[in-house]
Amino acid sequence: MNSVYFQHEQCSFNKITNATILKRSEFVNHLATSKDDILAASRELIKDNGWTAVSIRAVASRCSVSAGTIYNYYESKSDLLGDTIESIWREIFFNPEDEQAFNDVAACISWIYKRLEYGNEQFPGFFSLHSLGFMKDEKTDGKKKMLQTWGHILNGLCDILKNDPKIRPDVFDEQFTEKQFADILFSLILVSMIRQDYNPSSILMLINKTLY
Repeated sequence: MNSVYFQHEQCSFNKITNATILKRSEFVNHLATSKDDILAASRELIKDNGWTAVSIRAVASRCSVSAGTIYNYYESKSDLLGDTIESIWREIFFNPEDEQAFNDVAACISWIYKRLEYGNEQFPGFFSLHSLGFMKDEKTDGKKKMLQTWGHILNGLCDILKNDPKIRPDVFDEQFTEKQFADILFSLILVSMIRQDYNPSSILMLINKTLY
């Protein structure tokens, strides 16, 4: 009788164990059932080991799924890396709660530098010269999306320069346009990114002396 009892208990235990494993498996597989989940895993890899750590196999391992699951969403590492880079730029430059940052050039620059500092803390090395030039010889989606992000920032600076009410009316003309000054500001921002210097005091001094 004891033998029958223990066999019954073992059977019940096995059923519970198998059900638990199945639930865990379903949960783990759910982690990679969307691009958002895959991109989150890719961002974590970059946070931990830098952008070179991203690969189909590495992301699959982080998600506890097969590489084939990742290939259901991305045909190549290049495609995966492209979307990952875009998602990182979006995380860094999400819209601020303070809309004043979009109406005032100095406030906008201060906000950009704060976000750059945040990005460097969250994704060490992402702004380094090596990272910024990692696809210079490749026709990749990642490079295109990175340049698109830069284009959005540059266009945003142009719009703010045209609408900041505190700018002196005699600053810009046909020889010195808002676009030209936006290019100068953006070049300085890129230099700061590469140097990992997130103190905006020098560029703010330039803005104050030039515009106000």
